[in-house]
Amino acid sequence: MAPTNKDVARRAGVSIATVSRVVNQLPNVRPALRRRVLRAVKELNYEPSRTAQRLRVKRSHVLGVIVSDIQNPFFTSVVRGIEDTAYQHGYSLVLCNSDEDTAKEKLYIDVMRAEGVAGLIVAPTRQTNTHLRALLQQHIPVVAIDRVLHGKHLDNVMVDNVEGARQAVIHLLELGHRRIGMVSTRFISTGTERQQGYLNAFQERGLRADRRLIALGAPKPESGYACTRELLNREPRPTAIFVANNMMLVGALSAIREAGLRAPHEISIVGFDDLPWAPLLEPPLTTIAQPTYELGKCAVELALKRIASPDRAAEQVRLKTGLIVRGSTGAPKMGAA
Repeated sequence: MAPTNKDVARRAGVSIATVSRVVNQLPNVRPALRRRVLRAVKELNYEPSRTAQRLRVKRSHVLGVIVSDIQNPFFTSVVRGIEDTAYQHGYSLVLCNSDEDTAKEKLYIDVMRAEGVAGLIVAPTRQTNTHLRALLQQHIPVVAIDRVLHGKHLDNVMVDNVEGARQAVIHLLELGHRRIGMVSTRFISTGTERQQGYLNAFQERGLRADRRLIALGAPKPESGYACTRELLNREPRPTAIFVANNMMLVGALSAIREAGLRAPHEISIVGFDDLPWAPLLEPPLTTIAQPTYELGKCAVELALKRIASPDRAAEQVRLKTGLIVRGSTGAPKMGAA
């Protein structure tokens, strides 16, 4: 027969109420008693009923996570950071994939609300998201990752997209490029911020950016392909392309290869996000690295802070990026800059 909370209480020499407070991670238990209960739990291999816990404390130990594309290696790494950190704090996850579809996102938000998750971590499909109001009205914490959401009690964690894009374009400008194309996303804050970084780099060097060399689309390989084809068909053609989304990069590389262009001899390429296969390309890809695991870890920490202090001011965390220079970038051909 599986051990009960009575067995744990008897082994630890405490009341059943004390066992309940320790198991449910509630305050006002003396450290010595907490250690005795946890030791008894371990010795007896006691597993509390999560359903009963939820009914007793009126909240679950489950965090909801909605990402826009689980096939994107960026989100795979972020979710790993979320899962590891949540597990360390006694929480489990329910993971959903919105596919950049606002209707699908709303469906999953409604599911999270109905299930009474302890908190939601979401990469929103749009910068304005009215679907989250019902969660906030139920005092369910919401943390936006990668993309900005504004609200009184909405916490955000993302990278410094403006600075990351600026680093990428400054690198190309220092190599002598002037006709620098940009492939990026529309409608979401990461794309807007990275476009600002692109423009900032030119302004910093006293140069005028050609906005006709900015091609916007969806964060999908096929869109990256179409945007890159559009840039390569311009006359004169860009000597370098900054692809500010890693899923779009897959399509961009296909378009460049299809055009018969070699990097860095005929065109330089910089990506955003240092994917595991970036060093394995020929030539290895110059990228902006993002602290993806740390982003997931930070998101859980913000959610737990909100659970503990529901009325605290909204917090926005910006993590640093870093330029990794590899073989896909070089000086433009003589007279082609």
